[in-house]
Amino acid sequence: MTLLAEKLAPFDDVIIITPQCFEDHRGNFVESYNRKDYGDIGITNEFVQDNQSLSLRKGTVRGLHFQKAPYAQAKLVRAMTGSAYDVVVDVRKDSSTFGQWAGVTLDAKTHRQIYIPEGFAHGFCTLEDHTIMNYKVSAFYSKDHDSGIFWDDPALAIDWPLNKEDAILSDKDKSLPTLQEYMDSL
Repeated sequence: MTLLAEKLAPFDDVIIITPQCFEDHRGNFVESYNRKDYGDIGITNEFVQDNQSLSLRKGTVRGLHFQKAPYAQAKLVRAMTGSAYDVVVDVRKDSSTFGQWAGVTLDAKTHRQIYIPEGFAHGFCTLEDHTIMNYKVSAFYSKDHDSGIFWDDPALAIDWPLNKEDAILSDKDKSLPTLQEYMDSL
């Protein structure tokens, strides 16, 4: 399999992956994950769980979520249908890029994926109705280690592709702390 892999600036360890797509008159075929090929580009995590979410409406925001150590998760995320603007925020307090964010559009047409190492908050905003997102994770879900930061934290100034008042959020995501509030609670 041929993978196109590129780093998502400003991070050295967040990787955008575009797998090769084979198309013909029937449709297409994509090998969405191959441990050897992903290992060749530096992704060596053992993924232990696959998660999938369906967002019915454009403008649905999920996140920004992460799990704290020792259950921190690396993620490999892709859009199975539709599209989403996917965002990562570095929450590693000793990192030179702490508090910085980056975003990329993932869609079912290009098959792009994003690899997010441990120590990053992750979220997305759907760009189409009926968007299904799939993410492999490297640690099992732990309610006691589940955490997050507020999607629209003014200090982060994430450039989300929607009018903020139109965002569709869960009650949980509406009540997440800002990054500073989270850090103050540690």
